[in-house]
Amino acid sequence: MEKTETLAEHRPPGTTLEPQRFLINERYVNLIVISTDQFRQRPQHELIQTGEKHEECLNKIQTGLERISSKKLFRWSHQSQCVPHAVMVSGVPGIGKTTLMQKFVYDWVTGKHYQIFAFVFFFRFRDLNRLGLVNLEEMILHQYPHLEGQIGDILQHPERLLFIFDGLDESIYQMDFISSKLSNPKYRTHFGEILNNLVRQSLLNGCSVLITSRPTRLASVDTGVFQRIAEIMGFLHEDRLIYFNNFFGNKELSKRAFHYVQENDTLYTFCYIPSYCWIICTVLSMCFRAQPTNSDQLMTLLPKTVTQLFVTFVSNILANHSQNKDGGHTAQKLLTSVGWMAEHGVMNHMIVFDERHLESFNLRNDKHLFSSFMVESGQSPDVDYTFLHLTLQEFFAALVHFINYSPDKLQETLDKAESYKDGRAEILLRFLCGLSDSSTRSMLKPHVGELSTKAARDVITWIHRKDGKPKEHKRALLNVFYYLHESRNKALVSRCITSKEVDIIDVPLTPLDCSVLSYILQSCRETEEVHLNSCKIQSEGLRKLIPALHTIKNLILYDNHLTDSSCPHLASGIRNNQTLRTLNLSENNLEGPHFSDLMAALTTSRIEELHLDNNHLTDSSCPHLASGIRNNQTLRTLNLSYNVLEGPNFSDLMAALTTSQIEDLHLGGNNLTDNSCPHLASGIKNNQTLRRLDLSGNNLEGPHFSDLMAALTTSRIEELQLLNINLTDSSCLLLASGIRNNQTLKTLDLSENNLEGPHFRDLMASLTTSRIEELHLAGNHLTDSSCPHLASGIRNNQTLRILYLSGNNLEGPHFSDLLAALTTSRIEELQ
Repeated sequence: MEKTETLAEHRPPGTTLEPQRFLINERYVNLIVISTDQFRQRPQHELIQTGEKHEECLNKIQTGLERISSKKLFRWSHQSQCVPHAVMVSGVPGIGKTTLMQKFVYDWVTGKHYQIFAFVFFFRFRDLNRLGLVNLEEMILHQYPHLEGQIGDILQHPERLLFIFDGLDESIYQMDFISSKLSNPKYRTHFGEILNNLVRQSLLNGCSVLITSRPTRLASVDTGVFQRIAEIMGFLHEDRLIYFNNFFGNKELSKRAFHYVQENDTLYTFCYIPSYCWIICTVLSMCFRAQPTNSDQLMTLLPKTVTQLFVTFVSNILANHSQNKDGGHTAQKLLTSVGWMAEHGVMNHMIVFDERHLESFNLRNDKHLFSSFMVESGQSPDVDYTFLHLTLQEFFAALVHFINYSPDKLQETLDKAESYKDGRAEILLRFLCGLSDSSTRSMLKPHVGELSTKAARDVITWIHRKDGKPKEHKRALLNVFYYLHESRNKALVSRCITSKEVDIIDVPLTPLDCSVLSYILQSCRETEEVHLNSCKIQSEGLRKLIPALHTIKNLILYDNHLTDSSCPHLASGIRNNQTLRTLNLSENNLEGPHFSDLMAALTTSRIEELHLDNNHLTDSSCPHLASGIRNNQTLRTLNLSYNVLEGPNFSDLMAALTTSQIEDLHLGGNNLTDNSCPHLASGIKNNQTLRRLDLSGNNLEGPHFSDLMAALTTSRIEELQLLNINLTDSSCLLLASGIRNNQTLKTLDLSENNLEGPHFRDLMASLTTSRIEELHLAGNHLTDSSCPHLASGIRNNQTLRILYLSGNNLEGPHFSDLLAALTTSRIEELQ
């Protein structure tokens, strides 16, 4: 119990103070743990990919996402439809895997859960790595020597045993969890074989096994052997605030620090990781303690990017070290050795180092400075070292190129980092770009001297060569944006982003991604078009983007899970942008009380093309649509297809059409019925600008269809889409009347109706006096008996150029009439 009842917090970096200890029950902050099985594809750095999954998790948290508390890890699993005996818990470095295991054991010791287990054996892979050939009994006794007299009896009851193995990614053995031959607990082999057989139940059948690992290691493991796979997603929003309160112990200070972080998307996003929270809180406490004379000075001290965060963190360590000199390496020499070792680790997926690594990189264990960066574990001579955090390792791997500059080494690192398909060096690349900024580097100058400006120039040249042109993989373009964001070099952004179009289609964007994109767009005023189709932006991401959109001409936000709550942000963007001409909001879900805000903003905009199709808009949105249309004189194209606008308020929308300048109106698939025809007729009759009307996919057959056709005679419509609106032969007389008296109609689509019958001849007769150039009659159940009527219409019409008759049944004796008429027609395309 003594080993699990307290949590140790790292001592303030660079000081000789002892680590602080707190009771785990008072300090532990809940983590999100969810069911998962997504380990196969890891095309990104695990920190970045988990950040994206974390955002998805937050969005699903209210809708029944399966969250798993530590006390439920060995309860019934929906995933495998059984009570699990082997559980894998995954999580990125620093997210709390070991702390969660400590809490699990503490709760067992104090009787809170899992009293079915008589013994819980806890092992760390980095300790097991030091073992030679052992059997199961020896492996347990090496960790728990006091059990020597009882071990035989203990192993007789495997169902009462739980084995916890922490840190699979630190194991020197590549375990596949496939082979299972070992059944004798006294047989000596390497520990990996023992673990493999415990999981497979060949050894101690009935025992339970709990393993933790980084996601990267699981991509090469057969995880099918585990009955539950869970992933730690870190802190929820409210948990981050609890952590800040715990850290600062001063409500005013924690509130101030938390507010600053919340305003900085880069820092706030990474706060889902507990160890990042600790680094951020440590840096902010250092900045606040520096007692700047005014708020402007404080703002210059506070980090704005991840690079600046770690520069500040390391600067403070070095500043503290200069007050505690002990005759060791100079800071510059130490950081050079640490940096090359760090880079070797990043490139080779290595986070645990030993004395051999220290020797090969000429690294001496400076008891103050070295221990500020590295955590030491084990007893001499079997001592291991890890960096305080993987990201600190990645930072040192980048920093070394500015301390110990070599153009060849830097180029090799850039080339190698880019070549990795698993994204292992992505954060390293971002740090290199961040350190290219002179003001960011200057914070380290008092401690390590002048950092290489040549390295900075090389990195900037590398970024510039990548430029911002559309790439085969849109994720690669987003990575370039991150490099530019970290560099804080707006001139470089302008030089790199030369295209007038930014296209990131089908790449899920987190709110942080949107902040980075916002920075890019604000730094590059030449961009006119932004395509963000199917990016899952949602309301929060949109809020980050809006300030950067005030000069964009064409904005595509198709299929982005935007809801009614996004409308105020959209309204703000429209209102402050007088250059916006095209706005595509198709396939979102904008219906709701805030939709009126969007339409109110439309009245003062200069938008010419607005797409709102498939947005779950209902009849109750029609008054807001009407208001927006009525007071806007620039709108030319409005797409409202695939909503549900049928209802008493539809008349308001049509009334507004009479004073608008709309030329192209799409109302397909809106459940409109014959009852809507008088309102449609009114709108069309009194509008002289409408040229194209799409009413496809409605149900307009009925007595009021005549009103619509009567209105057609006085309209200036050139293209009318009446595809699949359930018209029958009885509607042909009405269609004939509308066509006969309209001299502007050029395209008429009547496909997918049922026009076969005695009145079809009336429709064809009216064709002879019309000016129609394109006629679609596909899928109308027309038969051979309709061919003479078709022939008559074609023969006496000199404007028809395109005729579609596909999907009918024209075979028969009268088909020759149709072909004979074709010889005197001017048709150019016949389907």
